[in-house]
This record gives sequence, C-alpha cells and structure tokens, in this order.
Amino acid sequence: MNDFIAARSQMALSLGFHIIYSCIGMVMPVFMAISHYKWMKTGDPVYRNITQAWSKGVAIFFATGAVSGTMLSFELGLLWPKFMRYAGPIFGMPFSLEGVAFFVEAIALGFFLYGWNRLNKWFHWFTGIVVGVSGVASGILVVSANSWMNSPSGFDYVNGQYLNIDPIKAMFNEAWFSEALHMTLAAFVATGFAVAGIHALMIFRKRNVHFHTQAFKIAIIFGAVAAILQPLSGDLSAKGAAKRQPAKSAAMEANFHTVDYSPLLIGGVPDTVHKIDKYGIELPGMLSFLVYENFKTPVVGLDKIPEKDQPNVPVTHYAFQIMVGIGFFLLFAGLLYFVALWWKRAWLFRNWFLKLFIFATPLGFLAVEAGWTVTEVGRQPWIIQGVMRTSEAVTPMQGIQYTFYLFTFVYFTLSVAVVFLLGRQIKMVPALYDKNK
Repeated sequence: MNDFIAARSQMALSLGFHIIYSCIGMVMPVFMAISHYKWMKTGDPVYRNITQAWSKGVAIFFATGAVSGTMLSFELGLLWPKFMRYAGPIFGMPFSLEGVAFFVEAIALGFFLYGWNRLNKWFHWFTGIVVGVSGVASGILVVSANSWMNSPSGFDYVNGQYLNIDPIKAMFNEAWFSEALHMTLAAFVATGFAVAGIHALMIFRKRNVHFHTQAFKIAIIFGAVAAILQPLSGDLSAKGAAKRQPAKSAAMEANFHTVDYSPLLIGGVPDTVHKIDKYGIELPGMLSFLVYENFKTPVVGLDKIPEKDQPNVPVTHYAFQIMVGIGFFLLFAGLLYFVALWWKRAWLFRNWFLKLFIFATPLGFLAVEAGWTVTEVGRQPWIIQGVMRTSEAVTPMQGIQYTFYLFTFVYFTLSVAVVFLLGRQIKMVPALYDKNK
C-alpha cells in the first residue's frame, strides 16, 4: 500500500466510523428531550425511565464521538498539510463554531446527567434541549465545511494564491444548505430507524413491552417523517451536484453520453471500457426532467469530462444506487407505520410488522455510508473541487500505512466498546428502568 492510498484509506475509515457516532450524537439527545417532556406533561414514569436509559446512550456516543472527532482533526493536519495550509483560513470558521457547539453540548450534558432531583425540573429539561440543539448545530457546521470542498467560494484563486478571503461567504457556500438539510434528515432517518429497530426486537421478544413500545413510537415517528422528507432534499442535492459537479453527477448515474432526453438509470453495471451501462433499466428523459425540469435538455455526461478529472464511476454509481434504494425502502416503511398508527393499529404488534423494522435497523446507516461515499469518491480527483487535487494535498511523510493500521485498531476497539456498553444497557432495562414490567 503506497502512502497516497494509505492516507485516503485512513481518512475514509475515520469518516466512516465517525459519521455513525456523530449521527447518533446529533439525534439521540432530541429523542431524549422529547421523552423527558412527555414525562413532565403526563407524569407517566415510563417516559422518565426511557429518558434515563437513552441518556446513558447519549453519554456513550458523546464520548466516542469526541474521541473519533479529535482524531479526525489531527488527521487533517497529519495527512493533508497543504490542504490545511491554504484551506484552513478560508473554511476554518465552521470548524471553530463547531468547537464552541461541542463545548456547550458537553457542559449541558453534564448538567443533564447529574441534574436529576437536583435542578428545577424545567431547567433540567432545558439542558437536555441544549444538548440536542448543540448536537444538530455541530453536524450542520461540519457539513458546511465539507460542502465548501464541493463548492469552493469566499476567495479568489490567482496564480496559485488564495486571495480576498471571505470566511462568511465560504461558510454559506452554494452547496451548504442542500447538503446540511440532506445530512440532517439522513441522521434522523438512520438513528430513528436504528433505535426503533432495537426496541421492535425487544417487543418481538415480549420483553418490557410497554417500555419498548413507547420508546419505539418516539423514535419511529422522527425516523419516518425524515424518511418521507428525504427524497425532496435528495432531489435538491442532486440538482446542485449536476450544476456544480457534473463529473460526480455523471458518475452517480453512470451517464456516459451527453444526449437529448437523458435517461435515468436504475441499477446496472457500468462498463468503463466500452462506455456503457449493462443490465440497467433506462427511463428516457427522466434524468433531464429531474435536473432541468424538462424532458429534452441534455445532462452533461462523462464524454464531456476529461478522464483525468473523472471519479471512480462504478464505486460512485453503486453507492448512489444503494443510498437511493435504501432511502425508498425506508420511505415505504415510514408510510406503512403511519398507516398502521392511523388506520390499522392491530398491525403494530404483528410479528411481520415488527420484523420489518427489525430488518430496517442497520439500513439507515448503510445509506449514510453510501451517501458519504458518493460525496467523497464522487469529488475525486479533487480535494477542493476544481482548485486542488487530492494528490497535491497529501503529506510527503513516509510510512502512512502504519498510522492507518493504528487508527484502524483504535476505531474497531471503540466500536467493540460501544457495542458492549449498549448491549449491557439494553440488558439492564428490566433491573434499572422498568422493574415492574
């Protein structure tokens, strides 16, 4: 493994693990605050128990997210020093604000965890709200920095120099809103279905049914609503990618040729040698309609982009298809839940219904990973779209493969610890949070 591949692999590994921790860290505090509010309004102790159980999960993911996020910040300087030298002053503001949000979240979480029976009940609940708002803000700010890499702005690039830097314009670049919206909804979809799936499994096993039913309801409502809204944000993001990153857009769709009535491709195996897609289903004109809102306008294909500026087409296309496929499956599951809630309440405890959500438990995070693969692989060979190539930004330091092996060990160790701690929390529900059920 050469150093360039090792650097990219290490960054991919770090982002792949951290995005799971950060999504859960963004969303679980919101679930926790909703459950807490329901306890204060209804007086039903089950909601207090759910809140306390979920707060332990929030603490676990806050700690692991802090570790993985800190490692990522070191990796940026270690692996991509030229990138940080020039880009740091331009898009450093969202990272700085994310640091502030992180510290606010840490302080508020401390108040919340140790405030039971010590603080005014409404102030205690408010600290939980602060944890949730800070977590979501942190995610949006980090995505703002990533969106700048996809849509660089806030500077003039003249003769290799970055001049007239405007950090506000860089932060609120053209891609930030669509990417932040898409990522935030994705976090709610993934976490909502994952949490709901775990509670569905406990209901299926007839364990602490009332406790897990109420927890399932909170999680799946958020997950289902986000899944229903997600295609709208996805459409917005795809339109932006077609405008600002035509190579990524073409790779996503395996669109090899620029033609009138550009077809939308479902599935397929891209053949980069013969410039065709095998076995896919083509819907003529639909890609043109989705991008330009008419059926005829040609969408830029890979034939208009120099090969040296093209990403890995198969990886980008497969990841995009996985993301979209899972997205529509979870949309269907979300709609089915609301049908059951409003018209077919008997379904809610049927085995087939519970199995559907148990099956969906990991799917949201698989879609998140696929989406980030599209974002990062689809931008290659650029680390800053159209400005700096990834190969130009990598460190000249030798032996990067050894840090890759080390970081791989750390992340897998963290993951094993998280699974162990969460498993123990779930097993302790009867003893700690639902003794009489």
